[in-house]
Amino acid sequence: MQGNIRQLLQRAWHAIRKEARWLMPGLGVKRWLLLIIAGNTLLGVGLAMLLLDFYRNAPDTWWLPALSFLALRFLTRPLRVLIFGGLGVGLLLLGLWGFNRSLLRPFLQPGKRVIDSVSAFRKRERGPRIVVIGGGTGLSTLLRGLKDFSNNISAIVTVADDGGSSGELRRSLGVLPPGDIRNCLTALANDETLMGQLFQYRFAAGNGLSGHALGNLLITALADITGSFEEAVAESGRVLAVRGQVLPSTLHDVRLAADILLTETQASVQVVGESNIPKSAGRVRRVWLEPSNPLAYPPTVQAILSADLILIGPGSLFTSLLPNLLVPDIAEALRVSRGLKFYICNVATQQGETDGFDCYEHVRTIERHIGGGIFDLVLCNSNYNASLPQGIEWVKPSEKLEQEYPLYCADLVDQDSAWRHDPGRLAQAVMDLYYERTGPLSIRENLNNPGV
Repeated sequence: MQGNIRQLLQRAWHAIRKEARWLMPGLGVKRWLLLIIAGNTLLGVGLAMLLLDFYRNAPDTWWLPALSFLALRFLTRPLRVLIFGGLGVGLLLLGLWGFNRSLLRPFLQPGKRVIDSVSAFRKRERGPRIVVIGGGTGLSTLLRGLKDFSNNISAIVTVADDGGSSGELRRSLGVLPPGDIRNCLTALANDETLMGQLFQYRFAAGNGLSGHALGNLLITALADITGSFEEAVAESGRVLAVRGQVLPSTLHDVRLAADILLTETQASVQVVGESNIPKSAGRVRRVWLEPSNPLAYPPTVQAILSADLILIGPGSLFTSLLPNLLVPDIAEALRVSRGLKFYICNVATQQGETDGFDCYEHVRTIERHIGGGIFDLVLCNSNYNASLPQGIEWVKPSEKLEQEYPLYCADLVDQDSAWRHDPGRLAQAVMDLYYERTGPLSIRENLNNPGV
């Protein structure tokens, strides 16, 4: 008997604790609850005064004793206050709970409690302002993990792509390439279900449609309807309910060119076109944009200057990261921004671009193009146990890297695709470093003590 009572009390206490989460700081609920209670209290006081006046002035009839009984006048006044006050608060909370559930039911995910949804939203709403610079699969992977920590994310994407569906639309319609932007919008979508799959759907056949992604066509159509590419991206973000924003590095029609050293003849050739660079049989020495000094998209520069955390990478070094950083205004904004700047090194090399590169060579390549002294921390993978496809090698840190840069290594590998980052692990490592829960206790202090 005592055991059953103890279990009942434990269940009741557990239920109270679960519902008491509504009173946690930061949810933005308590202020409105107090306002509702204050309004109901004043309404109750007014009603009590009306009943008291009626009770005192009403003629002595048969129903007065019944009214006295319902008012519990046979009990002491403090006890009556406690009983009626408790019933009032209970009914108020029950009504608010039922009203909110009915109101929010269309917007809740199945199996998820209201308090959990509200708590997660408030946490992300107060998250740091994060800027991520990159492109391709690496950028989408990072965004997919980061959106669980903050709604204040700005993804900066290159517009130098000229291959595949994006390249075809660029050549035939003269629009900026939407491919990388489409991938980022899908990764930042609030719910990557049917709408996200629809955006990523690629036509396998059809006259003029073969190979095109539906999202690319939608962005292109919106650009024509709205009259501007940036407005088309913003409208697409609203359709997908993205957590953050996706910004092009520039609105100019730029091309990526490269100086490639041919390994057999030791002669260098110039290759124009982002899609042509990885296909060239040689080692990329440097890349540049044509025209060479495009103006940055102003909101992109503003996002960098106001960021708390700036992440460069992961992504294709020469064809995804550098095309963004070669925009002069973006490079200058990186230098003057007060936000922490992390470089996230790729897990594995990329054929045709970074064959034989270690982590140090990735960092040095960026600094040769835009200058040094940018990164506050370099983040590398430390798990090399999985098998990689032929022609791909692990990107490992070297002693030079540890001597010149604050370095942090962690297991960041995706179990299913070992040459890629795991979204959850990567985002967790980044946020832990930002909040100084792991790694260097103070990243900025370690700048004067490299290798710590």
